[in-house]
Amino acid sequence: MKVLILGGTTEASTLASALAARSIPALFSYAGRVAKPRPQPLPTRVGGFGGVEGLAAFLAKERITHLVDATHPFAEQMSRNAVSAAALDDIDVIALTRPPWAPLAGDRWTRVTSVAAAVNTLTGPPQRVLLAIGRMHLADFAAQPQHRYLLRLVDRPNTPPPLPDHRVIIDRGPFTLEDDLAMLQAHGVERLVCKNAGGTGAVAKLTAARQLDLPVVMIERPSPPPCQEVHSVEEVLVWLDHHADLGV
Repeated sequence: MKVLILGGTTEASTLASALAARSIPALFSYAGRVAKPRPQPLPTRVGGFGGVEGLAAFLAKERITHLVDATHPFAEQMSRNAVSAAALDDIDVIALTRPPWAPLAGDRWTRVTSVAAAVNTLTGPPQRVLLAIGRMHLADFAAQPQHRYLLRLVDRPNTPPPLPDHRVIIDRGPFTLEDDLAMLQAHGVERLVCKNAGGTGAVAKLTAARQLDLPVVMIERPSPPPCQEVHSVEEVLVWLDHHADLGV
């Protein structure tokens, strides 16, 4: 048995530690979107594979028998490539995902299906808007230049986003409710835009928005490719144990 973890989430790091503790042969892969990724207790590679064919070739070269897709819920293309490459190499694949967030009593969510739809919700008079969406789609919000944007990012952008009025906060989760309340109040935030990443590391901003009665534009996840899906590291370990018992 040899496992490849497609990582980038807290759950992926937890799984890496569990496999290392069990001395299960495994590799960890980062997409390379963060300048200083967290160190892992497994041999680690950084960067893309070159599409489905490139990933399939890597799986074959490294003699990977089990593939765990523990990428971010919005890494849609990587997840689709993982399923397709696993099929080409006839190896087992499982997705380790976080359950999505669901609105609670007091939440003021506008649920949208894309970044473009989120941009369209921001028509109207100027507001102070927190964009908690990562750095890939910031330029899309230049279509609504009237707002003052607060950007919370893991890394500072190589070039300033094309937003006429913005401020960048560099920080890495997990975030606390106390800190997120203080951030929203200190910057006078009037609206939040975020992706439905799920999990506990970034949920504090939603609790803070609820307490402050702030509206939230929630970008829902893309549909995942067909694949066995679990929500905990323990379930991945059970899956691996089952395959080990079968000798596969």
